[in-house]
Amino acid sequence: MGHIVMVLPAFLLASLAIAALPGPGTALFLHRTIRDGRKAGLAAVAGNEIGVFCWLVAAGAGVTALLRANAVLFIGMHVAGAAVLLYLGVTAWRSARRDGGEFGEALRIARLPAGRTPMASFRASLVTVVANPKIAVFAFSFFPQFLPRHGPVLPTALVLAGIEVAVIDAPYCAMIVLLAARARNWLSRDKIRRRLERALGVTLIGLGLDLAASAR
Repeated sequence: MGHIVMVLPAFLLASLAIAALPGPGTALFLHRTIRDGRKAGLAAVAGNEIGVFCWLVAAGAGVTALLRANAVLFIGMHVAGAAVLLYLGVTAWRSARRDGGEFGEALRIARLPAGRTPMASFRASLVTVVANPKIAVFAFSFFPQFLPRHGPVLPTALVLAGIEVAVIDAPYCAMIVLLAARARNWLSRDKIRRRLERALGVTLIGLGLDLAASAR
């Protein structure tokens, strides 16, 4: 407990800095919130936070060291993550090319079409965070610095991961979703929607290509 108290101020600052950096998770939250509503956006946040927690616990358990030591696993993780980001980016870009009929109808009815439900958002977010480069950097480089060099590491990792998710990342991501949901009527106008979905699509495709390139 003494170690956690000692490293907590620096850990909170590092966590806040990482949370504020835009990444595929942020793009996905915005895309799902604007397209499918607040519940879908918050479901995407939930999937992201479960993934973040698992990443950090894995770092404490030594899985990150295994990935760094095993080139095949590391490259495979990057390739899979790049494929997911590219798929989501192309989907967002294609959605921007459609007229507002389907999108506008989805805003007016309570029951969302298949593939655009909160559960679909949750699954997409959970898959994306598996190879989120921002989270990978945090787990590989930053998080181990706050773990004790001697004594039990996993209990400390569990506590710090819980703090990072519950105190920093989840509230920050939920705030993004709630702000986007409040502006949804304006953001859902056909011209604005198309521009946003194109921007989100390009962002996700760019992140996917960058992740694929880093796998070399």
